[in-house]
Amino acid sequence: MEKMWAPWRMEYIRSIKQEGCIFCDKPKNDTDREDLLLYRGENCCILMNLYPYNNGHIMIAPYEHTHLMESLPASTLAEIMALAQESMKILRAEFRAEGFNLGLNEGAIAGAGIAEHIHFHIVPRWAGDTNFMPVTGHAKVLVQGLKESYDVLKPHFEKITL
Repeated sequence: MEKMWAPWRMEYIRSIKQEGCIFCDKPKNDTDREDLLLYRGENCCILMNLYPYNNGHIMIAPYEHTHLMESLPASTLAEIMALAQESMKILRAEFRAEGFNLGLNEGAIAGAGIAEHIHFHIVPRWAGDTNFMPVTGHAKVLVQGLKESYDVLKPHFEKITL
């Protein structure tokens, strides 16, 4: 059995959790860059992950506060898939992503860090992005800061029309 190590995630695990729900609260703010909010749709929004696995790691979250995928209406699910498709186009073009991990973790037992509000992850991948640094150095190299990535991506997400 292979073991995957992600020691950089300890910062998130040990962090003091904020009151409320980030997926409900951040779309209500008008501080998109600070909140890393890239896009506001009709039924959901796109945010960058504060503790990314790779540069460009984003999340699509419905506005509806639910922990169950089956409780989302078809229109929300359709928007999530359309936004995933548009997001992957943007990440492929801007960051030259060679592949993606796309999915959700429903429930804490499945690995959801915020289990009370379902959200979908899109993680861009590149050949060699899991190299010796995480394996031997117990560190993940992110080649661009979150705000810098936000500034590169935001103009592209502003052009999405569904």
